[in-house]
Amino acid sequence: MRQTLRPIALLVAAGLSSVVMASGAAVDPRSVTIYRDTWGVPHIYAKTDAGAAFGLMYAEAEDNFWQLEADYILALGRAAEVEGERRLQNDVLYRAWEVESRAKAAYNHADPKLRSLCDAFAASVNRYLATHPDTHPRLLTHWEPWFVLAAEMGGPAGRGISPEERARAFPLLSSVGTSDSPATDRDEGSNMWAIAPSRTTTGHAMLLINPHVRFFGSDQRYEAHMHSDQGLDVSGFATLGTPYIRSGHNRYLGWSHTNNYASTADVYLDPLNGATEWTADIRVKTERGVETRRVMFRKTKHGPVMGIRGDRALVVRAVVEGGAMAQRWAMARSHNLREFQAAMARTALTGSNTIYADRDGNIWYLHGNAIPRRSTKFDWTKPVDGTDPETEWHGLHKLSELPQVLNPKSGWVQNCNSTPFLTTEGADNPRAADYPAYMAPEPDTARSRRSREILSGTRRFGFGEWAAAAMDTRVGLAEQKIPELLAAYRAKPVPALADLIAELERWDQVARIDSVATTLFIRSAGAPDMLEALGRTKSSLEKSWGTWRVPWGEVNRLQRVHTSGTEEAFSDARPSVPVPGAPSMTGTVFTFGTREVPGQKRAYGVVGDTYVAVVEFAKSPVVRSLLVNGESADLASPHYTDQAPLYSAGKFKDAWFSLPEIKRHLERRYHP
Repeated sequence: MRQTLRPIALLVAAGLSSVVMASGAAVDPRSVTIYRDTWGVPHIYAKTDAGAAFGLMYAEAEDNFWQLEADYILALGRAAEVEGERRLQNDVLYRAWEVESRAKAAYNHADPKLRSLCDAFAASVNRYLATHPDTHPRLLTHWEPWFVLAAEMGGPAGRGISPEERARAFPLLSSVGTSDSPATDRDEGSNMWAIAPSRTTTGHAMLLINPHVRFFGSDQRYEAHMHSDQGLDVSGFATLGTPYIRSGHNRYLGWSHTNNYASTADVYLDPLNGATEWTADIRVKTERGVETRRVMFRKTKHGPVMGIRGDRALVVRAVVEGGAMAQRWAMARSHNLREFQAAMARTALTGSNTIYADRDGNIWYLHGNAIPRRSTKFDWTKPVDGTDPETEWHGLHKLSELPQVLNPKSGWVQNCNSTPFLTTEGADNPRAADYPAYMAPEPDTARSRRSREILSGTRRFGFGEWAAAAMDTRVGLAEQKIPELLAAYRAKPVPALADLIAELERWDQVARIDSVATTLFIRSAGAPDMLEALGRTKSSLEKSWGTWRVPWGEVNRLQRVHTSGTEEAFSDARPSVPVPGAPSMTGTVFTFGTREVPGQKRAYGVVGDTYVAVVEFAKSPVVRSLLVNGESADLASPHYTDQAPLYSAGKFKDAWFSLPEIKRHLERRYHP
């Protein structure tokens, strides 16, 4: 193995130093130009792809180094060193998956192109630290190229393994609990749509990109544009900490993702006495200082031992071999459907469905990507016998074996974390009987049903109508629940609720910031007995506000706090804006999930529409976008909350793509 892991020699000379990378190549910061537009969005122009990656990471560090470092402290299995025992399980799992050794090996054996991108990733963050002495890392003072590969190699904890079974495998966890991160929020997910030229007034395909993730903490979305003289020209969003665009568009095509729930990991019951053992040290912050804990690990041919059941090992086998970064670069550099499908045929992405549209008028939906091929004789939601040869995987499914829809007669495709068997209309949908159950376990969802209502029929969308549909706030669940509520009230009238019932009966079932009915419905609809819940809602509102007539925008608010989401509390005393969006379970396209705060009357957004973009694939793409709050996590930046008023109004900003229009809307231009 080549020992070329230390990436940087910074040669500082009058602020214009060249950065020599591990591969021996160099990125001259003077060859990288960052154009910040009037929304603070960085447009990176560089001679090489590595230079574009360098510029993107530098911009990310400028806008949110605290979170960038926090995400990598987690990804590198060093969180307990900073945050103490509550993060111990994260660090145990990191070592169980042997992430560091696998990431270093992947870097050392990568092709020169991927190595140069990894080198640029590390070189850029190190240059940022060298040129920003006022930035004080909590732990990571020097970044290595393999870090970025480690971030995509962490493995799952394994479903169906109880805390007691895990504690038997890792005794030190028994005293600190087993939750190393917040549970998945029910409002996490995404919307994505594409329509063909036959369904537009302009004769061009159109795309909606709309991830729903947390506004704070790990995996935040970051808008950016990357351009290189080697042919790269892609705009969209990166996940903070990655040197590439995750979803977006280039001049020819665009794509988006939703979360996929096809199983990419299984639990095996293997003989415990046949496991290989090793030990590793974990540093843990305590009241007495940082202590070192030695932990014993085990693995079998199927993967790491994550628990013990009787005399058997609970072993997790997962698709965690990496390759995602190289695939995403190939996707971004594609010029047509054939090239994009070839990139997707690498099958390195886990947990993602993909929707695609292009300038040639093609639209395409693909369900999943990296999915292991298994025997259908077993229930893969439960542990399987690892000694039975029939439980072995048989590689990954080929691209052609996955559910997909290409250019349907309806002229539209959609997915909202939902079944692929209702992607479009009629016979162009895949048939469930043609696929194994483990490949597509998703149900239909309320957002998917609302999406089909919007897209069905013969309506042709202009670009303005397409943008408006992307921010739709019709509450789909109300169509079912309001009649049920009215029937329950008529069967058993509650005089104290008569005025509330009348308010809901008059409601047009659209969430608006001035709508009292929206407040009443959404605060009551999740309960099994909505009539009873409506009474509780009335009492709660009157206690907090002195009246039940509280508009939705008064209680449903967007407020930016510290990027962690935990180091600063939401407060009614601080500025915030009203939001018309509603939780995912209501079937509202504009998804907005909130957290109630003890002692505060209002609830504040923590998850939902994070980055939204609508794209028309004309000769030059026409794009509008919106990022929750703003581009920078720096309270002093003009881009801390400059997009919040647009978010509140459900409006988009321009997303400039060509260099002349970028220069017409330029805030500043500089080299890293």
